[in-house]
Amino acid sequence: MTRLATLTARLLGALCMLTVALAWAGFAFGTESTWWIELARYLPYPAFLALALLGVLLAWPSGRRWRLAALAMLPVVLVPIMDLHVHRGEASGRAPLRLMSFNVKAYEADNKPDGFGRLAWEIALHDADVIAMQDANFANTAESLPDPIKAALGQRQLHLSGQYIIASRFPMRDCRSGDISFPGEGHHYLICTINAHGVEFDLATAHLLSPREGLNATRHERLGGLAEWRENFAMRLIQAHRLAQDLNGHPRPLVLAGDLNAPDSSPVIARLREAGLRDSFAAAGLGYGFSYGHSLRPHLSFLRIDHVMVSAQIGVRDSVVGGAEASAHRPVITDLWLKRE
Repeated sequence: MTRLATLTARLLGALCMLTVALAWAGFAFGTESTWWIELARYLPYPAFLALALLGVLLAWPSGRRWRLAALAMLPVVLVPIMDLHVHRGEASGRAPLRLMSFNVKAYEADNKPDGFGRLAWEIALHDADVIAMQDANFANTAESLPDPIKAALGQRQLHLSGQYIIASRFPMRDCRSGDISFPGEGHHYLICTINAHGVEFDLATAHLLSPREGLNATRHERLGGLAEWRENFAMRLIQAHRLAQDLNGHPRPLVLAGDLNAPDSSPVIARLREAGLRDSFAAAGLGYGFSYGHSLRPHLSFLRIDHVMVSAQIGVRDSVVGGAEASAHRPVITDLWLKRE
């Protein structure tokens, strides 16, 4: 290579490495005011991997130090940026409970051949004791649910409220709605008290505002769409704040399950952690736990925006994601331990 070509390759390689390093720092230290960092959290991870690999390719002819610097960017992408977790889970010996959170996209299932049957199969496969569903506008009453869904839920006690369904093998009482509205739109979440193995806990299920419109505006209008993205992010933060306020200092052990439409590094999830909740996959997951993206053009899951979060009184033995065939969201299945006094 000529000297000019070598210098150009080094410059471009350095830019690739710098971009990856800035993304890492941004994801780690971004705040509610850094809305542009929040936008980058929704990029498919192959974009970051491509940058890191291109940096390696460009740096390779420049010698050992350049190669090592470029190679160091690969684990940066694979671990903190893609949010890798390797956990064994917490000690057992308490009252076990399997919980499933599933955005079922009922309106999409209604338009697919055997759409309800696929959802029913996924629900039956994991056989959770308690199931929290979002976008579950199947019907207004339990009796009018589609037959495959009724069969999969079996004898579980049901509570329906708008887009939410909570189904429990254990006694359930005092189901009520909480307000997570934002200016211009009314929204609610659902919370029920469940008694499992003699331990009472509260299960809340929520569905925060989708980033879709803000992301589409930015993609199609470029700089002209950034204002819509900022507003979209702000409304999701308002919802997270209201939810966190309601749940903070809760008197009983608490589980929050739902499509929160934000990855774990987002300030949206940080607000809920401030309410004393921790993410089950971050506590006991193995791998990446991506739950969304397989229905989009890349056809692979690349975001972990569906969560099960628990309070300190609840242990987490395991947390996994389910299959991609039934819904645009993979379900999150979490094995919990309810701590007996």
